[in-house]
Amino acid sequence: MNVISPFLSLVLILNIVLATVVIFRERRDAGSTWAWLLVLYFIPLLGFILYLLFAQNYRGTRLFQWEDIDRIGTMEAARDQLARLRSDSEQIGNPAAAAHRELLVMHLNAKQAVYTENNEVELLMDGERKFERLFRDIEQARDHIHIQYYIIQNDDLGGRLLRALAEKARSGVSVRLLYDELGSRRLSKRALKELREAGGEAAAFFPSRFRLVNLRLNYRNHRKLVIIDGEVGYVGGFNVGDEYLGLDPKFGYWRDTHMRVRGDAVRAMQTRFILDWNQASRLHIRYHPSLFPASDAAGGAGIQIVASGPESKLEYIKNGYVKMISSAKRSIVIQTPYFVPDVGFMDALRIAALSGVQVNLMIPDKPDHPFIYWATLSHIGELLKSGVTVYLYRNGFIHAKTIVIDDEIASIGTANMDVRSFKLNFEVNAFVYDSDIARQLTEAFEEDVRVSDLLTLERYRQRSRWIRIKESVSRLMSPIL
Repeated sequence: MNVISPFLSLVLILNIVLATVVIFRERRDAGSTWAWLLVLYFIPLLGFILYLLFAQNYRGTRLFQWEDIDRIGTMEAARDQLARLRSDSEQIGNPAAAAHRELLVMHLNAKQAVYTENNEVELLMDGERKFERLFRDIEQARDHIHIQYYIIQNDDLGGRLLRALAEKARSGVSVRLLYDELGSRRLSKRALKELREAGGEAAAFFPSRFRLVNLRLNYRNHRKLVIIDGEVGYVGGFNVGDEYLGLDPKFGYWRDTHMRVRGDAVRAMQTRFILDWNQASRLHIRYHPSLFPASDAAGGAGIQIVASGPESKLEYIKNGYVKMISSAKRSIVIQTPYFVPDVGFMDALRIAALSGVQVNLMIPDKPDHPFIYWATLSHIGELLKSGVTVYLYRNGFIHAKTIVIDDEIASIGTANMDVRSFKLNFEVNAFVYDSDIARQLTEAFEEDVRVSDLLTLERYRQRSRWIRIKESVSRLMSPIL
């Protein structure tokens, strides 16, 4: 008893100190503050360890630096573009961008996300087609391949990708592969050996500093970017693994959305990759004109590339979503695998629906993360009461992260509609101002409706008491999920 009492006293003191830090020093939002206080109260010792692993605050930290970034002229171009838009001297030729000028200005103002119009966009919504296209571009690479994924599995597709990259490295193409340490935890160093021996480079984002212990476990690089020769760029929801080809019986067909881009928007994608690479690797990339060649793309899609992460003081992608929703006049179409938003996002959707805007939301009908799935259903119930139409996708698993407004503009990228993507993960999205692309996404949604079930308010209210309990617990923990 004499040994236990001092130990319990120490735990109590640590909890009080930590609670004080959570409330006064880190100034988190009220939801996550209360969630962490509950964890500390109910599981004092384990809660302390969980806090150390999952609750570091990176707000305002300069994680990403590139000494040559001024040579690209991005910040100067953004300032010039913003000044002309504010003075109304900038004539926007793209009708969709002109109709949503405020969103364009917001991204320029907050994130210096340069707007470009000469972009060719190809939508890729099937794994076989996406990777067939990607491997074809890799095979044709002449100068460099920059490739970044949250998950690279140690399976057939992952092995095929690594062999293709090694082959290009042996032919003299500069190859850099960036992966997330946690997401690609099954990717062994042996699997990367052939690439490195061929002259390619590989780096892990936020690797473990201590064996089996990673104090940055909760902050993951969820971005998926590929840039080839500075001319072709890929961004979207697909990772690398056999399940993304629909080969995992647990999920079945994998429905996702990716985009292949040619045009000046690739410059912003290249810059984002370099910033991430220089954070993760000691072999920094220096500026060279070959990284940013002049584009000969003939497309007319307007694009802004917007990144966000826990180091940002503002939630840039979430703010873009909310601004899009608030600007909707006729329709909102959303597909997301996880729906655990904050109050502001929920209010924006409810206000839109109550204002007569047709709001359509599609989520999977099966969970791959149980707690997040039950938290998703909890939020869905509130939207149903406001008149939002909700579909449960049953033709496998839907992993697309897209939002379309009035068949005019869209966002395609890596960010889910949840607190983790808004605050904890490093994400990147393309905000696309193009009615043709927007309509293609809406048509794809309508095709997916054919293999989905309508979730009505009456059906939702018939769920069992046990499901209600799981929803309530998951909802309570959602700020730190």
